[in-house]
Amino acid sequence: MEVTNKMTPLFFKDAFWGGDFTNHDGYNALIQRLHDGKRMCKDMEELLKMRAQAEERYGKELVNIARKAGGQTEISTLRASFDELKTQIENIGNCHIQLSGMLKDEVKKLEIFRERQKAQRKKFEAINEKVQKTKVSLFKKTMESKKTYEHRCREADEAKQVSERTATTTAAPKHSEKVHHRAKQLRQAANETEKHYHANIDQLETVRQDWIDTHRGMCEVFQQLEGDRINILRCVLWDHSNHLSMQCVKDDELYEEVRRILEKCDITTDNNSFINMKSTGSRPPEPIVFENYYQRESSEDSNGSAHFTGAGGVLKRFSSLLQGSMVNINDSPPPSQSAVTSGGQSLDGVYASISGLQQEASTAALETDENSYIVLYDYFAQDPDELSITCGDVVQLLEQFEDGWWTVKTNGQTGLVPGSYLARNWPET
Repeated sequence: MEVTNKMTPLFFKDAFWGGDFTNHDGYNALIQRLHDGKRMCKDMEELLKMRAQAEERYGKELVNIARKAGGQTEISTLRASFDELKTQIENIGNCHIQLSGMLKDEVKKLEIFRERQKAQRKKFEAINEKVQKTKVSLFKKTMESKKTYEHRCREADEAKQVSERTATTTAAPKHSEKVHHRAKQLRQAANETEKHYHANIDQLETVRQDWIDTHRGMCEVFQQLEGDRINILRCVLWDHSNHLSMQCVKDDELYEEVRRILEKCDITTDNNSFINMKSTGSRPPEPIVFENYYQRESSEDSNGSAHFTGAGGVLKRFSSLLQGSMVNINDSPPPSQSAVTSGGQSLDGVYASISGLQQEASTAALETDENSYIVLYDYFAQDPDELSITCGDVVQLLEQFEDGWWTVKTNGQTGLVPGSYLARNWPET
């Protein structure tokens, strides 16, 4: 067990006296100590004020940072972590602002304590200085009466000696009587000054006792004031350290909330969230195929008529049988009439008008359904929003998209299909 040697306390009233009656070095040392203590109180107040200002600035800066920080573009768990950090930074800033207020309250308490000590010190300073002035004044008066007394005694002694010498000589009786009378008067004066000197000594002793009592009482009060000052400053420093430690603990607790949210931050969750929110498609676009404007495949049937075959999905332009007008067709729809030249030869892409059919074609203009398309290739749906189609099916176009996927409807079902798998469906005439 550790044993602490307690120091024996010393007392101001036993340590601040002067050897000289008019020496006030002890009093001056005590007053200087109290003034130094007052200066220390002011220094402590200034420290707390500056720390309070620093805490307030820091707290406001944290609140400002938290409110100005962005992060609105982030999503999911990382966004939650960032928002939690901003929230806790603002909370920490508010805690530091509160700490600033607590420090300012400590400053006010310290100012009140300092002013109270100042009033008590001034009170006893005035009493002690008054007693000191009385003591010094009476001491001077006593010393002057002492000098007078000593002077009168020397004069009386000298007169007595002269009188005695005169009595032993043959001097005239009248002269001897005169000398004796003067010696007697000087002795009476010496006795009077002695009484006065004694009276001053007695009075000075009374004042001295009063001064001693006042000085002792002042020393006790000053030691109590000094003890109170040391105790209050120690408590202020202790509380200040506790406030700062508590603030650090509070800061750590708030940051622990951020760490708790960060534990839930997951890369996969954030990436999945982004994909679910902003997904633009699950497959790349189909390759772009070359489409020859003039290419087509032709064959002759048994009666020599020509027709288009193949499933390339390439639009071809041909000359109308009526008045040389041009229409666009797919390679799949059948021709309304066999187109041949007068010599039985077919032309590549453009056919001459046949006079025998001109009137019939003019009365039956080719009409197309713009929303009706024929399927050129089989396609099997790979996503829930897609539609399976079979070559030869006729579908109704609902919507076209720039990425090459079209929304169609067939047999009461609707879905997405590749646009390159469709060709316009031309009605027979």
